[in-house]
Amino acid sequence: MNKKKLRNKDYNKTLNELQTSLCEMQRWVRESGARIVVLFEGRDTAGKGGVIKRIVERVSPRVFKVVALPAPSDREQTQFYFQRYIAHLPAAGEVVLFDRSWYNRAGVEKVMGFCTDEEYGEFMRTCPGFERSLVDSGITLIKYWLDVGPEEQEKRFRERMHNPQKHWKLSPLDLEAMARYYDYSRAYHQMFSITHTDSAPWYLIDANDQKRARLNCIAHLLDTIPWQPIKWKSPKLPERQTPGDIPPAPNAIHVPERW
Repeated sequence: MNKKKLRNKDYNKTLNELQTSLCEMQRWVRESGARIVVLFEGRDTAGKGGVIKRIVERVSPRVFKVVALPAPSDREQTQFYFQRYIAHLPAAGEVVLFDRSWYNRAGVEKVMGFCTDEEYGEFMRTCPGFERSLVDSGITLIKYWLDVGPEEQEKRFRERMHNPQKHWKLSPLDLEAMARYYDYSRAYHQMFSITHTDSAPWYLIDANDQKRARLNCIAHLLDTIPWQPIKWKSPKLPERQTPGDIPPAPNAIHVPERW
């Protein structure tokens, strides 16, 4: 069923309300010492980066940390698979947002042949236990999958091709993901069947409408984390000291005023 297009006015109003709630939740995260990990997975062009951008737009980067790891180095390829992700897990009072995560092995590595069948099988066997150990240690783990249909994905790829500000989002692997849309579908269904567990369930988001996907994801995140409002204690502004003699800054260090 086609939904009525979301008006920008309504979208911006709702987004502002949700971002205000994220700021309130942030206060609880800091004071409670909570440790939260949120994974964002999904098809290429599904809008993972856009959702993450709206989550962190109004909060502190000292609390909300975004992790988007590049391809593993030669050294990292010889490590325990989860090792480079473990290094980015949160300390008390932190929320870590993974823009793609250890599930690379179940998706792109599996489909593109970047890992062996043995490595893939080992990942599938150990991943549920690894995630259970995170949860048992007190970490709140939330896993989102953003899905987009083949027609909408092609439309977004074409937009990236014609928009100079989005050329950086295109890579040969991205285009291969479009060609192998249904290979990825089969890989992801297998991933869900094994890694959707009681301790670490998957949450699927229809991302064909990017604005609705952002609002739905943020609202669900706020509902899923067991936070409580903490009353804001407004500080009292101090009186400013008397200036005394302050030498002017050298003209040479001023940026030219073009506008």
